Amino acid sequence: MEIINTSIKLNSRDRAVLMRTPFLSGLSGNSLGRMFGSMTILSLPARKSVFREGEDADAFYCVLSGYVRLYRLNREGREADIRICVPGDTFAECLLYGDRKYPFQAQTAEAATLARFDAQAVRELAEQESDVAKAVMISLSHHLLTAMECVANDRLHTAPQRVANYILTRCPVDGGPASIRLPFQKSLLAGMLGLAPEALSRAFSALRKTGVTVRGRVIQVGDVQALREMNVHQG
Repeated sequence: MEIINTSIKLNSRDRAVLMRTPFLSGLSGNSLGRMFGSMTILSLPARKSVFREGEDADAFYCVLSGYVRLYRLNREGREADIRICVPGDTFAECLLYGDRKYPFQAQTAEAATLARFDAQAVRELAEQESDVAKAVMISLSHHLLTAMECVANDRLHTAPQRVANYILTRCPVDGGPASIRLPFQKSLLAGMLGLAPEALSRAFSALRKTGVTVRGRVIQVGDVQALREMNVHQG
């Protein structure tokens, strides 16, 4: 693992990613500078543990590039995905207050660059700067609403509908044929949609009748409008 001082290595692209996050977008001036002062940059290879369940929650993170998988592991070794974090996502800031142990695992899905924020430094800063305290609340509110949306989607939509919604939100056209390329492996898509890998495969099979075919990471859609109409009727 390589840890790089951000004051030297934080480039303009990474800074732009950070500034789009709910946590940092409302900060400026002294508060922003002090937040950056609590941060280091991690460059991690694929399948590298960021932290493990039960370890001290001494930091939270923002994904600058790559993908990070959050999951739980039971005693039998079964895994359950909680979230797939993409560039711009923050994770583990919910542990700034309350429980000080990580309740889940975090692992890079591919080579990734992360911003690591020291939890104690941010807690102290939030006590001194009201805009930082507000940023913490905004970020936690964002995560809560996102979690509620995920629960609702899981209960309201079938597996094929979840897959269709993912495809439709990424199609470059409203009608006719389209092609999209997954930015990661299908196993990560399954985790993102709250599906087991075999359930994802069955969902893709169910969508074949609407002209959806999958080869590797490439998803071909015969008619985007037909897929949209099928998804509406099933809902």
